[in-house]
Amino acid sequence: MNYEQAGELKIGQVGIANLRVRTLDVERLAAEMRDRVSRAPRLFARAAVIVDFGGLAGTPDVATARALIDALRAAGVLPVALAWGSSDNEALAAELGLPLLAKFRAQYEPVAGQGETPVAPPPAAPAPAVGAPAPARPAAPRGDSAPGLVQAPPVRSGQQVYAENRDLTVLSQVGAGAEVIADGSIHIYGPLRGRALAGAQGNEKARIFCRAFHAELVAVAGHYKVLEDIPKELHGKPVQVWLDNEELKIAALD
Repeated sequence: MNYEQAGELKIGQVGIANLRVRTLDVERLAAEMRDRVSRAPRLFARAAVIVDFGGLAGTPDVATARALIDALRAAGVLPVALAWGSSDNEALAAELGLPLLAKFRAQYEPVAGQGETPVAPPPAAPAPAVGAPAPARPAAPRGDSAPGLVQAPPVRSGQQVYAENRDLTVLSQVGAGAEVIADGSIHIYGPLRGRALAGAQGNEKARIFCRAFHAELVAVAGHYKVLEDIPKELHGKPVQVWLDNEELKIAALD
């Protein structure tokens, strides 16, 4: 029996879900999405979803893609865009009347054949004249030492706090319906009842720490778990969340 999912769902930087299609089986994909919605309706019912065909050998035809979009809507979510890919994918998005979003595609892997643009080396400095004083040595570049963002007040329902390119520390609680996001790790010194998304730009070494775990959703580098997936013995306990070989781990803190 094949236990591999036909579509891999990841949570993006702003809480939008990215569905990477691995097997183009419309009925199976719709069934998987219905299961996700039924297990966590507060999170996934009518949730915005970006459809990513980058895991397939080729771009699907318009009729199949439209059938998938309709099936996902019937399953309870709202496809709002396609993930950026080839020129065929761009044409498909135009046929479907959907926009393209690029950054979600980049969280998986670079597009084949489009590596980093080579940077030309800087020109060599002219040699100083004989007897001239030596030029001043430029200061060494500073490392990435931006301080973490500290959030002192509680993060209340409907609020979102984002720590760009740094860690986030919440000194109070994260309420139900609130969302905290960091490109680094997240430290919460009170109860976590909303969503926490660490490593939002793909940092797989990021972690989440909280004093009392009641989270609606936790994610590291897009890999997520909802409260229904967490062992009940961890509810209300101090925990840490991390990624190990692309599997999200949650354990009580000693």
